[in-house]
Amino acid sequence: MSEMTHLPDLMPVLPELFLAVGAMVLLMIGVFGGPRSSAPVNGIAMGLIAVAALFVLPFGAKLGETFGGSFVLDEYAYFLKLLVLVGSFFAIAMSWAYAKSQSFDKFEYPVLIVLATIGMMLMLSAGDMITLYLGLELQSLALYVVAAINRDSVRSTEAGLKYFVLGALSSGMLLYGMSLVYGFTGHIGFNAISEALSHEGASIGLVIGLTFMLAGLCFKISVVPFHMWTPDVYEGAPTPVTAFLAAAPKVAAMGLLVRVVIEGFQPVTHDWQQVIVFVALASMALGAFAAIGQTNIKRLIAYSSIGHMGYALVGLAAGTEKGVEGVIVYMALYLAMTLGVFACILSMRRKTGMVEEITDLSGLSRTNLPMAVLLAILMWSLAGIPPFAGFFAKWYVFSAAVEAGLYPLAVIGVVLSVVGAYYYLRVIKVMFFDEPAEAFEKMPVELRVVLGLSSLVVIFFALMPGPIVQGAATAAGALF
Repeated sequence: MSEMTHLPDLMPVLPELFLAVGAMVLLMIGVFGGPRSSAPVNGIAMGLIAVAALFVLPFGAKLGETFGGSFVLDEYAYFLKLLVLVGSFFAIAMSWAYAKSQSFDKFEYPVLIVLATIGMMLMLSAGDMITLYLGLELQSLALYVVAAINRDSVRSTEAGLKYFVLGALSSGMLLYGMSLVYGFTGHIGFNAISEALSHEGASIGLVIGLTFMLAGLCFKISVVPFHMWTPDVYEGAPTPVTAFLAAAPKVAAMGLLVRVVIEGFQPVTHDWQQVIVFVALASMALGAFAAIGQTNIKRLIAYSSIGHMGYALVGLAAGTEKGVEGVIVYMALYLAMTLGVFACILSMRRKTGMVEEITDLSGLSRTNLPMAVLLAILMWSLAGIPPFAGFFAKWYVFSAAVEAGLYPLAVIGVVLSVVGAYYYLRVIKVMFFDEPAEAFEKMPVELRVVLGLSSLVVIFFALMPGPIVQGAATAAGALF
């Protein structure tokens, strides 16, 4: 008798399986329920994501790996999956009021968000290049569709098409890089690649393959020089979609990039460190200067996100455990700040419809003081001004860079952070010192909740950093 093949242990992949089955059920509800199924599908999708978060918590899943090491569940995956699920949950929640007012109540939207979330969770647990690609493409295909979901809008269709074409190019670069890495090491698993490199060193072909892989991954976090899609897609996509694109997918892509270079290519840190340093510097510079002339709030946040990904990469450039901890803390706080800002952007609604110009915020302090104060706090935090969370996010990555001896990178980062503060302060100036524009309609309850929770994290992080910092430290330790 031949030896029986053992079934893989499915406990580590339970949250993903649960969401996959849930997405299929949601699709059937939407198809057979017709137009009226949008609200129930939204609610059930949020419930699915909330239950998946319970599975992801340490008591709800089993540490380890499955599928022959292709899927890895460790403390690093735990922490970042929780952030992704939080981002996805609030992205659906923030779309409710917009859906009612802008004829955006399509049941496909929450289904696509759930599918993208499955892809992001696979990315964070990738143990080899095959799982990496499967997760990345599942996320990307859902995002291409969701960016162009408003078929009646030329801007939305253009945004989706541009995102798709450039995304296909980045996928090709990533695949080419992975084929070279496999060809020169003979392995697809990150641990096996690392072991091979520690014995044989890096050949020219492998370095070229690694560079192509980094190029493909850098597109997903929209850093220079692979940022060209970001401002147009952010502006053209429906605002709830932009809120989602700016939050959870960035966390997942950054988490994947960190896992790839730390787990797979740590023996050749010097080779990828040069690429990361250049990309970080270029992204911080573009984010600081290109946003200054923007008049559309969504385009401003697009350039802001490019800059923030550059700051996060400063921690990765250090190549140390403290640097990875800094990246994780940065992404957690970036998620909170971004969700809060988009709660305010989604509240920029008048009787005539949604508005997106920065000048539409004129005199907001005299028409809606609570929203003006909280948005100002979020802007201060994004600028990295103490005592708000954004300052400590930058402190963690810059201190890691200094400890690793990357003094020029840290100094330039601080200088560019000061330059970038200008356009955040300009928004505050418009809200508090310009003549009032027409008042916005009342902020919906769900947006108030998101804005309130985001503001609590931003304001009180300095007093209670423990949960995020300790979680990030444990997560970073899993990679070393």
